Amino acid sequence: MAELENPSVMSKLIAFLSSLLERVAESNDLTRRVTSQSERVSVFHGLSRPTITIESYLERIFKYANCSPSCFVVAYVYLDRFTHRQPSLPINSFNVHRLLITSVMVAAKFLDDLYYNNAYYAKVGGISTKEMNFLELDFLFGLGFELNVTPNTFNAYFSYLQKEMTLLQPLSLVVVPSSRSVITFNDDEASHQKQQQHQQQLAV
Repeated sequence: MAELENPSVMSKLIAFLSSLLERVAESNDLTRRVTSQSERVSVFHGLSRPTITIESYLERIFKYANCSPSCFVVAYVYLDRFTHRQPSLPINSFNVHRLLITSVMVAAKFLDDLYYNNAYYAKVGGISTKEMNFLELDFLFGLGFELNVTPNTFNAYFSYLQKEMTLLQPLSLVVVPSSRSVITFNDDEASHQKQQQHQQQLAV
């Protein structure tokens, strides 16, 4: 998409996605502490919180991955699908970095004709190649290998992100039955207007 080739647009997108993921992670951290809910520990779960911020980490991925800008929108779609398919693995401060590097790498492999291998992405993400391989496999199974993103779905996600960035308003978080906050979109192929109406009904 031509708009994503604009450096200023990508800069805003990186900042906005970082802010969104940070708020989702903090919200789920708080929910876990308040409710004492047990969560399934996965390969994405680190022993401690990474010292690098989500925004700095995403900027690092953007700088060194050299994937097409559309990969970051598709990675966002994948993260949304993952959270809906794996409700026992909410995004939190212990797993968000690994989920990010994995989602971008998988998106690059799906979208781009040329892309770096797992060893390179492991270096970018600050993890071992062996761990990167495990993360990729677990992420693919977590998605049910549902990697295809239709033009309608891509445009719906990107249009919504554009709107929110223009308004400088944060995306809402939705409350799901498990009382965990997740990224807003469900992966519905319906019209963008229907999605917005659904958001308004569920927004906190």
